[in-house]
Order: sequence, then structure tokens, then C-alpha cells
Amino acid sequence: MTRKLEFTKMHGAGNDYIYVNTLKYPVADPERLSALWSDRHKGIGGDGLVLIGAGANGADFSMRIFNNDGSEARMCGNASRCIGKYLYEYGLTDQTTIRLSTLSGIKVLQLKLDTHNRVESVTVDMDLPRLAVPSQCATPDGALKEGEVEATNGERHIGTFVSMGNPHFVVFVPDVETYPVAEVGPTLEFAPMFPERCNIEFATVRPDGSIRMRVWERGSGITMACGTGACATAVAAALTHRTDRSSDIVMDGGTLHINWRESDDRVMMTGPATRVFDGVIEFEE
Repeated sequence: MTRKLEFTKMHGAGNDYIYVNTLKYPVADPERLSALWSDRHKGIGGDGLVLIGAGANGADFSMRIFNNDGSEARMCGNASRCIGKYLYEYGLTDQTTIRLSTLSGIKVLQLKLDTHNRVESVTVDMDLPRLAVPSQCATPDGALKEGEVEATNGERHIGTFVSMGNPHFVVFVPDVETYPVAEVGPTLEFAPMFPERCNIEFATVRPDGSIRMRVWERGSGITMACGTGACATAVAAALTHRTDRSSDIVMDGGTLHINWRESDDRVMMTGPATRVFDGVIEFEE
């Protein structure tokens, strides 16, 4: 059966997804459709598909996110900011504090409005970083700080494991601009150390204290930005005494400000969200 569905293309710091309001348009096969629609030559194009749904268990709304290979992700910080903008500007809520349910728990979004009542930026409470998760990092205690990981090609890399609900391995390199991210990224994503596969961040601390980071995302490859990856990078930099607990993470698609609060150890992520265009797609269900 052929169906038509409305969607919105949005990006957060260049991390672009296809957004569908499932309260209006239920999606029965998101794994297949994410892979189909994310194709930048034959589809809409994007890093994946995000489904906005009803909230439950104390949340106002819910989010499901699928990578461009069809696999489901637990959480995406950039997508959560875009959802905040979508919900407010498309009239699904008039609140500037939104509780969003994800597979990594409920995230609280704080919307900052401009003088035209549009969402200028969004701060997301990304919860506590987890530094020891045996199901995601195969060390005896599930932790790895400045530790060695053997990649699938036998090469060894030093880095720090941080879970923001989803797993991250942060590798600090002398110059990320010239580092072979596309070659090294997949060899670490599938490293035996990471039973659930892993998002890989390559980062360089700049003289001004900002961190230049490039990311290889689990299930998507190189992307312009990664919100949870920015959080993991900031935490890893502070843990290894490269920066303090507040830093700007500069990615290919833009900059996010990350504050790992000393008062309660929660990670706060602030950055922009942009609507690119609305569209209608016809597809076979």
C-alpha cells in the first residue's frame, strides 16, 4: 500500500535527521525507512530518522532515533535539541521546559527563545556520565581511563571510555584535522573491547581551552556533530586533566557548550537547533 507522510528535516550543529510526528503519522517499519530515506542520493538524506511520540511515565513526549543503517540508537543530544524546537514552534507545546523520554531515560530540555518567540538554543540535561559499564566496555570493572584498546586491524589506541547512555571512546590526538578518522573509526567501533560497538571521538585540545573533535558514530560513520559525543569528550578531557569541567566542543558542523557541573556531576549541553525544510514523501508500506 502506498502512503504519504509529512516530515521535517532539521539539524543540530550539522547533525541532520528526518523528523516525523508519529502522533499524526504512525511509522510501522522505522528500521527499513530510516535506511531508505537517509540515503543522500536516493532518499531525503540524513544521519537517520527521529520519531516524535507521546510521553509516558512522567515524560511530556518521547523520542526514538534510528541510524542511517537502520539500527536504533539509545540517545542523540543534537536530535533532542531539535525535538525541543519542533515541539514548541509547531505548536505541540507552549512550555519552555520539556521532559523527553529516550531509551537512555528522561531528558529535560530548557528552551531559550529569541525576541520573535522562536527557539534560539536548547540546553539539555544529559544526566550523569557513567564511567564503568561492563556491558559496554569489556574490562573487569567496565571502566577504561587512558587505557589501551586493540582495534580490529590489530593496531592499539589509547583513550577513555565514557557512557552517556550510549558508549563512547575518546581518543586525544595531536592534530585531529589531519587524523585519519575514516580509516581508524570503524576499526575501533567494532573492537572486541566494546560488546555493543562504540561511538569513537578523536579530539585535540586547543590553546584557548576549546576542544576540536571529529566523530565516528556507531551505525552512521562520520557525522558533522554528535551531542552525546561532545559530552563524552568534555568529560574525558576533564577526567584526564586536559581541561576544566566546562568547555566548548568544536565539531565539523558547529560548536556545543558542555558543562559537567561540579555541584551534582550532571552534564549540561547547550547548542542550536535549525529547521531546514518541511516535505512530504510517498512510500510503499
